Amino acid sequence: MKTVIMAGGKGTRIASVASDIPKPMIPLCGKPILEYQIGCLKRNHLTDIIMIVGHLGHIIKEHFGDGSNFGCAISYYTETEPLGTAGALYKIKESLSDDFLLIHGDIIFDIDFSRFINFHCTRKGLTPAWATLAVHPNSHPYDSALLVTDADNRVIQWLNKEDTRRYYKNQVNAGLHILSKAMLSAVTPLSEKVDLDRDILKPLLAAGNIYAYPSPEYIKDMGTPDRYAQVSADIENGMVSRRNLSVKQRAVFLDRDGTINKLNGFITKPEAFKLIDGAAEAIRKINNAGYLAIVITNQPVIARGEASLEELDLIHRKMETELGKAGAYVDDIFFCPHHPDKGFPGERPEYKIDCECRKPKPGMIFQAAKKYNINLAQSYMVGDDGRDVEAGLAAGCTPVRLNNTGLAGFVETVFEEKRKADG
Repeated sequence: MKTVIMAGGKGTRIASVASDIPKPMIPLCGKPILEYQIGCLKRNHLTDIIMIVGHLGHIIKEHFGDGSNFGCAISYYTETEPLGTAGALYKIKESLSDDFLLIHGDIIFDIDFSRFINFHCTRKGLTPAWATLAVHPNSHPYDSALLVTDADNRVIQWLNKEDTRRYYKNQVNAGLHILSKAMLSAVTPLSEKVDLDRDILKPLLAAGNIYAYPSPEYIKDMGTPDRYAQVSADIENGMVSRRNLSVKQRAVFLDRDGTINKLNGFITKPEAFKLIDGAAEAIRKINNAGYLAIVITNQPVIARGEASLEELDLIHRKMETELGKAGAYVDDIFFCPHHPDKGFPGERPEYKIDCECRKPKPGMIFQAAKKYNINLAQSYMVGDDGRDVEAGLAAGCTPVRLNNTGLAGFVETVFEEKRKADG
């Protein structure tokens, strides 16, 4: 599979860091951004690279040459006039593989590309995938492009920064794509300058061929001086490489009701969901420490017929929206819809079972561990109920039952002390 790197950006927002070199050549801890990208691609055996260059592109060509010094083969296409984020793809179409990677040149990432590619290929068994876009939660979803997906991870709506939104899943377009040449053939551009998102991907959503690949791995753009500083620190402390899912992860599994949100009976509507004071700040610290923050919650309201799956999804979208406003996010949500006791008006018989996922059983924790390659012995299960403790013990995690200091107290005492001890 070939890789195309869009390396022609001027970097006007980050000009205070470096204005005399192309943005992808800005150094981080002694190396240009592009070297980190190529290093990750090489580790994943993706060594056939085409770079799209423009502004000061000769600096990139002189540094990387034909790629042989970096263990790969690099060719170039030079834009004499800016062609947008996709115009150059039509110029080099015949040189592309049937499926190819497209990467923005101003992001730092370290991901397991085999997972990404396998996800794309398995989607072809559904509706042939014209595009699969990596998505992830981030600390500023309110000013990021968000992708809305269905149960099969098919993208059904694209929300740009300026679009009106109420409650949303923190699922941000990360700047890594697997695209098909067939997709390019399906769209005839109106001009040579083409915007990938607005001119190609968004118009094709209705066809059902665009998918999102959710991953908690490290992917950050370098668009501002603040983000540049954060990524530099994350490289130095090892955060970038540790988040690759080929490496065993550490997680803080979080109960929902009474841990993240205030207890208010069985919550069946988003209006009843209220964050506990300090919970968002605590989750933000978990994010910054490099642990996965994963919600593990029993939701018998589904089996009891008191809320639909769509209503539960809206409640969780409100949770992600409120956390995002505070710069925090959860990496995934696992919920058990079952309830073994019968006799409720409007109950749903198909969910009235004695399952393996309802806490105190550890089924949801095991599901998360398998999905994200988690080292359970290095992880926590945190909640306000004895069932959370039992589930954590059964899974092999360190269980924590919250006291009156809540999630904030856990982070400030047990979690921070353990994290510092581990270095």
